[in-house]
Amino acid sequence: MFNFRHRRRRQQSQCKSKIAHLLGLSFLAATPALARELPPPLTAADFIEFDMKQAALGHDLFYDKILSGNRNISCATCHHPDHGTGDGLSLGIGEGGIGLGPDRTAGVGETRIRKRIPRNAPPLWNLGAKDLHTLFHDGRLSISDAYENGFNSPAEEWLPTGFNSILAAQAVFPLVAQFEMAGNPGENQVAGAVHDRIDLPWPIIAKAVRAQGDYGARFVEAFDHITDAEEVSIVEIANALAAFQAIEWQSIDSPFDQFLAGDVTAMYASQLRGMDLFYGRADCSSCHSGPLMSDQKFHALALPAFGPGRTRRFDPMVRDVGRMGESDDLADAYRFRTPMLRNVTLTAPYGHNGAFATLEGIIRHHADPVSSRKQWTRADANLPAAPWLEAIDFVVHEDRFEMARQAAKIDIQPVTLSDQDIEDLVAFMGALTGTSLDNPVFGVPEGFEP
Repeated sequence: MFNFRHRRRRQQSQCKSKIAHLLGLSFLAATPALARELPPPLTAADFIEFDMKQAALGHDLFYDKILSGNRNISCATCHHPDHGTGDGLSLGIGEGGIGLGPDRTAGVGETRIRKRIPRNAPPLWNLGAKDLHTLFHDGRLSISDAYENGFNSPAEEWLPTGFNSILAAQAVFPLVAQFEMAGNPGENQVAGAVHDRIDLPWPIIAKAVRAQGDYGARFVEAFDHITDAEEVSIVEIANALAAFQAIEWQSIDSPFDQFLAGDVTAMYASQLRGMDLFYGRADCSSCHSGPLMSDQKFHALALPAFGPGRTRRFDPMVRDVGRMGESDDLADAYRFRTPMLRNVTLTAPYGHNGAFATLEGIIRHHADPVSSRKQWTRADANLPAAPWLEAIDFVVHEDRFEMARQAAKIDIQPVTLSDQDIEDLVAFMGALTGTSLDNPVFGVPEGFEP
């Protein structure tokens, strides 16, 4: 009797789920405007093809501390697949920290961190896309002929040529960032060279890589134009890193992608309602547009401010002016790049500074930035304890003029969303998670230590 009742309840539950799903499909079919707004599905054809031998080399380098000035941190420390290819923190703990992910600490003694990373560690999903043309929260790296090397970048004319993608060009900059991977002046050759000129540390890093283990021989094998290990430069290192990241974290098989490809059963009713909101009344797709779900443009959301800020040399106070720091255009103040959304459920916290721990929180902020900003508290920021930095963490709140400027710059229009709407939007975000993430091409090397 028990088995019969249990089976009957299960059948009733399945029946209700199917009915709810069909109702969702009927709701979708009744919204003809929605179908015209949906992007085409992402396919392998939307991505740059990379060499697998180079990717295998990049895999080992990504998890190797050889790329850091003090040999104590790797790319994977702040971009680990266990944490959605991020670190799970609002603001990262770079050079001098200990541990991995949300458990990472700010270090101790003379080697402890001197500054938090000013912005949230961005996820690495789908960065091998052909249409990708701008990277970093403020867009300070973009495809351009401004300096005759293919990119507009912080290195300007000092950036070498030969990168296989914008992802490869991006890879060289964390290596020369003092608080990320380079280290502090006086600690190592890389850190010292950074303060002379941005490109001078790259040959030092390349020499260290090609001289370690079998890296030199593997570069000769992986790159046709390299005949001797001495020819390996930062360009080949970056190209290998890009090949690995692009192959390892390509994600095009989420339920949403399956739905776009024609499988109308791929998403359930709440996800379909969330999709309708996303591409309709909630107006999310005005910025999160196209197959990559990003317009790759910049928008001011008035996110709560904290941390050291990404200050410019002449900034008189702790602040982060966003895109304006790159463009020098006052109209760009406090604008930040629209993130892509594949696997977004895995990449908390959210916002350019990780101000919101949950998708619900960041969605509610988009719906009503003014109210959200007022309700936000310092406890909402996930900042590992660093008592020697506490005076800086929230000092921006003491500058009423700066706070007023940030609060006044909002590019998005408020929208009324019910609790059910929020729940449905969160459900749709879940439909953006890839279904094969547990089977990466390479995976984390055995014995990896952050």
